[in-house]
Amino acid sequence: MRTTSALADLAGELRAVDVTDWTAVSGRFTQWANRPGLRDELRHHLGTLSGEVAAAVISRSRETTTHFAWCLLNDPGDKFSFWLHEYKPQRDWRIGYADSVHNHRYHFCTTILRGCYVHERFDAELDPHGVTIRSATMVHSGVCETGESGTMLSDEFHRIPKAADGTMTFLVKSRPVRGWSLSFDPVSSVSRRHVPVEERLGHLADRL
Repeated sequence: MRTTSALADLAGELRAVDVTDWTAVSGRFTQWANRPGLRDELRHHLGTLSGEVAAAVISRSRETTTHFAWCLLNDPGDKFSFWLHEYKPQRDWRIGYADSVHNHRYHFCTTILRGCYVHERFDAELDPHGVTIRSATMVHSGVCETGESGTMLSDEFHRIPKAADGTMTFLVKSRPVRGWSLSFDPVSSVSRRHVPVEERLGHLADRL
């Protein structure tokens, strides 16, 4: 087995396409996600990380309210990054962004490596400036199983309210195409705008 062959092959394919055309990325990703032995290749990759590479993965990764987001590849020269999401047991989930109705600042494609989750898609009505969600209407809900792949664009809204214990997914994300994302609590009808900390630095001095 070639070390990191799965990740290297996908990275090579994405470097050869126009990643501003996420339809083309989605097609390449779906073909790649269906390759036989993908989980074994990713398992081998993780098991053979050198100390330096493992430390870099750890430094790029983060914990969310519902899962651990492991960043496997984030080369500054690329217009994409690779992530492995390790969902926490449902009993350890905390109320937060991931289980609200929300969008993302980036496009992404994902495939379920093991387990399953409930995936809900929504139509969201925004205010004229696009900074507040006025209402959200569910348009689809279903269980996504191991082996299924999907795509979300930055202007699409969704929610994952439940995942089976042990669920793991692989994602390829675009670079941010928006300055912020939005979330909406359908119970309280509270909308929030989320601006990443790195976008705030240029205005930090003005707030002192």
